[in-house]
Amino acid sequence: MTHDAIIIGAGHNGLVTACYLAKAGLKILVLERREIVGGGAITEEFHPGFRCSTLDHTTGPMSPQVVSDLALHQHGLEFSTGDVRVLSLTNDKRSLCIFNDTARTVSEIEKFSTKDATTYSEFLSSFARIGSVLAPLLSMTPPSIDHPTASDAWQLGKIGLAFRGLGKKDEYRLLRWGPMAVADLAAEWFDSEPLRATVAARGISGTFAGPWSAGTSLGLIMQAALDSNPISPASFVKGGLGGLTQAMASAAKAAGVEIRTSAEVARVEAGEGAKAKVILKDGAEFESRAVISNADPKTTFLRLVDPIDLEPGFLLKMRNYRAFGSVAKINLALESLPGFSGVDDPQTKLAGRIHLGPEIDYLERAFDAAKYGEFSTEPYLDITIPSLSDPSLAPAGKHVMSIHVQYAPHKLKRGSWDSRGQEFADAVINHLSKFVPGLKDQIIEGQVITPADLEQTYGLSGGNIHHGEHALDQFFTFRPLIGWAQYRTPLKRLYLCGAGTHPGGGITGLPGANAAKEIVKDFKVGKL
Repeated sequence: MTHDAIIIGAGHNGLVTACYLAKAGLKILVLERREIVGGGAITEEFHPGFRCSTLDHTTGPMSPQVVSDLALHQHGLEFSTGDVRVLSLTNDKRSLCIFNDTARTVSEIEKFSTKDATTYSEFLSSFARIGSVLAPLLSMTPPSIDHPTASDAWQLGKIGLAFRGLGKKDEYRLLRWGPMAVADLAAEWFDSEPLRATVAARGISGTFAGPWSAGTSLGLIMQAALDSNPISPASFVKGGLGGLTQAMASAAKAAGVEIRTSAEVARVEAGEGAKAKVILKDGAEFESRAVISNADPKTTFLRLVDPIDLEPGFLLKMRNYRAFGSVAKINLALESLPGFSGVDDPQTKLAGRIHLGPEIDYLERAFDAAKYGEFSTEPYLDITIPSLSDPSLAPAGKHVMSIHVQYAPHKLKRGSWDSRGQEFADAVINHLSKFVPGLKDQIIEGQVITPADLEQTYGLSGGNIHHGEHALDQFFTFRPLIGWAQYRTPLKRLYLCGAGTHPGGGITGLPGANAAKEIVKDFKVGKL
């Protein structure tokens, strides 16, 4: 059977693209190399009775427009968002809780700095104003640098007018903040180290960069565009993130999409011919009018496409596209709810994200280790206990803990991840135990996912969870490469729809939705 389009990878962006294309009347086939759909947004049982979001553990947040367009709630999707965004642990056994409610947060900040408590509301307001101006950028196709269309000019003109409406103070802030190190931005607003570090963490999450690295403020700015708040929320899905992608798969199938798992793609032929061809590892072949890759750009162009089909200059730029892994994941099955030092009302405060990175310099030292090919023994941790809001993830009275660990470089200077994975896990648990007394005695079982696992098992080049660094030179019209930011590629019948395209990583669904618009447009005008 010939399909209109074949999508490589059933991660959330691939499924979003499939749904939109099927709703436009196209016949779609999705090929997934693993035995389950979901990519990085999956829920798996790692010990009998204990389930967890294996990789990502919160949404980006997911685009409300995508959720509505695909009617995901009708396919079982349920979100859970509590009162707490993040609980930040300190070295002196205190904690700082950032609530969704500003007044409650101000009361918490006052324990550390009355000046910071006074400043916090304006900090949020300024980012909310800036975020509202930038929000339309996330759901638009970046304009062509060489051949901008009238539509490109119109869209950018509207954003330019909105920018002028910010007022001089916020205009100046936005222009300064973009290239700024997030540590400097946090210091402009706040004095207390726990608050500075909590703010700065959003700028370095998932990146091979420290808080003093130039351009890391971009993460805060884009978070504000997504959510109006620069501090990312704790947004969970019932059943773990696999509940989100299972709802997407259900919506896709209802729209007529065919999904095949355990179907690993070996080669793509999508040049100037009348049809594109996808060849699986087992030798099976499929033809279609277009192929859409949800794999990261390096995997797509350096592994799936014959280099002879690509211009040498393009290949050189793609080989230099930065996708350095810096993240590992540890999932724990626990006997009971762990006790964190200095945390009152644990049922409430531990139900959001838990941040371990008490100071800016602590975060920078953690990055220093990775720069020289070593994992940090005092890492930056982003922790969740999803069983607090969703008891179905663990047996009664027991819990699961999900730990996002930075920094863990993909390439170690000494040894390999195969030989040092347990050493790494022990170092993380030993350090976390300083803030969670008795943690080791509560661990029933653990799962360790190293950067090597992220590459080999989950297909992420370099173990990079964002399909490429989030940086100013790999953002918007530069993502993945300048001249190729419109989801099209040098091969006529090959497109990209994953996190390596605008607006990047995180569980938002926007790259998939944006790509679908461009692909439908090409079908309508007869380019395919």
